[in-house]
Amino acid sequence: MMDHTSPGTGRAAHRAATASLAVEAHGLVKVFGANRAVDGVDLFVPAGAIYGFLGPNGAGKTTTLNMLATLLRPDGGRALVFGHDVQREAQIVRQLIGVTGQYASVDETLTATENLVIFARLLGLPRRSARRIAGDLLERFDLTEAGNRPLSKFSGGMRRRLDLAASLIAQPPLIFLDEPTTGLDPRTRAQMWETIRSLATTGSTILLTTQYLDEADQLADRVAVIDHGRMVAEGTPDQLKSTVGVASLQLRLQAADDAAEALRIVESVLGVAAQLPEATLVTAPMADPERVTELLLSIRNAGIHLTEVSVQKPTLDDVFLALTGKTAAEEKGAKT
Repeated sequence: MMDHTSPGTGRAAHRAATASLAVEAHGLVKVFGANRAVDGVDLFVPAGAIYGFLGPNGAGKTTTLNMLATLLRPDGGRALVFGHDVQREAQIVRQLIGVTGQYASVDETLTATENLVIFARLLGLPRRSARRIAGDLLERFDLTEAGNRPLSKFSGGMRRRLDLAASLIAQPPLIFLDEPTTGLDPRTRAQMWETIRSLATTGSTILLTTQYLDEADQLADRVAVIDHGRMVAEGTPDQLKSTVGVASLQLRLQAADDAAEALRIVESVLGVAAQLPEATLVTAPMADPERVTELLLSIRNAGIHLTEVSVQKPTLDDVFLALTGKTAAEEKGAKT
C-alpha cells in the first residue's frame, strides 16, 4: 500500500509528537577519560509529568541531567527540550528550563530577598519587577517572614526551598531537580514533596533525580532506572514493581505452635509455597486474591487465631535491588 502522506504532513506530525515531550533523548553518551559515564541513554519525558530518575551513585544520573540542561556537551547522541536541540539551540533551551542542583546556589552573605532580586536582575528583569517576583516566590515557599533574615540563620530545608524558588524566577516550563531533598529531615522533606506536587499542578514538567525510593514512589508519574551509564528499566512505579513479583499475603499468628498447621493450610488453599520468616509470621505469594477469603475461613475453622492480616506489595526498593544489585539503604550507606 502506498503512503499518500506528503513530506510536509509527515514533518508536521513529527513536530506535534515532539511537542508532547518535554525531553527527548536518543543515545546520549558522555565520556570522561576511560569512563563512559553515560553510555547510550534514551529518555522520553512527557510534558506535564513528574519523572523520576533513579540509580546507584555514579550511575550517570547527574551527568545525564547536566547534558539535558546544557551544562555538559554530549559526546554522542542527541537530546531535545520541547523540540529544541540542546547543542544547536542551547540559548533557547536555557530559557525553557530551571535547574536546582544538589547544593544550594544561593549567596549566604545576602538575605533571601536580596538573593532572589539579584537572580531576577541577572535575568534582565527591571528592579521593580524583580522585587515583586521575589516577594511572590517567598510567599509561595512560605519564606516571607524570613525574607530579610541572613541565610546563615536558615535551616537546610529553608535553603533548599529558597534554591528551588530561585530556579522558578523565569517561570520555566521544565524544572530539573537534582536530589532536591537530600539531607532534609522527614518533616521538611514532606513539605518539599508538597511544593513539587504543586508545581506539577500548574503545568510544569519536573525531572528529578533522587536517592530516596519512597520519594520516587510518592511523586513520579514515571520512573527510569540507570546503572553503569545505561538505562535498565523505565515505566510507572506500579509497572516496575510488577516486574519483581506479585504481592505477598502476611498472616501474623497469635501462637507460634500453630505455625506448622497454618503453613499447611496456606499451601493447600492457595496452591503456593508459604514461608515462615518469623516464629509467628506466615507469608505467601498472593497470585489469586479471590482465594484469600476461603483461606481465612479455613484458618478460623482450624481454630487458629490471627492477630494481623496484611498484603505487602513489591516496593521500588525491591526493583532497585533486582536491577542494580543494591538496596537503597546499602546505596545510601556507601554514599555516606
